Amino acid sequence: MKVLPKKLLPLILFGIAVTLLFFVQPAQAFTIKLEQVGTNVVANGSGAINLTGLTPAGGAAIGGGGIEASAGQIITGSPGSATAYTGLNGPTSFGSGGLFNASTSSGDLFGRFPTQFGGPLLVPFLYTSGDPLTNSMTFDNATFASLGVTPGTYEWTWGTGLRNQNFTLIIGGAGVPDGGSTVSLLGFALLGLAALRRKLPLLRGRKS
Repeated sequence: MKVLPKKLLPLILFGIAVTLLFFVQPAQAFTIKLEQVGTNVVANGSGAINLTGLTPAGGAAIGGGGIEASAGQIITGSPGSATAYTGLNGPTSFGSGGLFNASTSSGDLFGRFPTQFGGPLLVPFLYTSGDPLTNSMTFDNATFASLGVTPGTYEWTWGTGLRNQNFTLIIGGAGVPDGGSTVSLLGFALLGLAALRRKLPLLRGRKS
């Protein structure tokens, strides 16, 4: 059997390491990013929720997306039936704005109801923990100022700190750390490649 040239080994190992960066990623908690896009404000949400540690509080019929910064309310997704859960800990507002309905809203229902109603978490009816959620909404001809939202990162948590027992609202350009998983994997890959390159000259000097 023909042996692969030793020069290919670093490339092969580096390729495997880079592949792992994309396939060995922990599931991310649900995050909504609210951004100014041209003359509109756009919200995009994605991620998963772990319902462990929350208490079911009944059903709710939701008419679509909207926001009320002074009450800590944000609801994204298409109109439909949702289940409410109590037990959230986190900010009670993310600005001074009143209630604004989204111009368009689509995708899986998700959100936090107003503080005056207990601020429960809303997920699609019959939602199963860990299922991925994706949604979006747009406020036409709007700005952060007109909606009364304050740029920053806001996080709600519950339970005992298990994975996805939280969700985050990012208003503006702030980022969400990935817990160091990607950086760690890349670091190991580069260290492995450096160690292999140090050994290769010795391998080349040996007689086959």
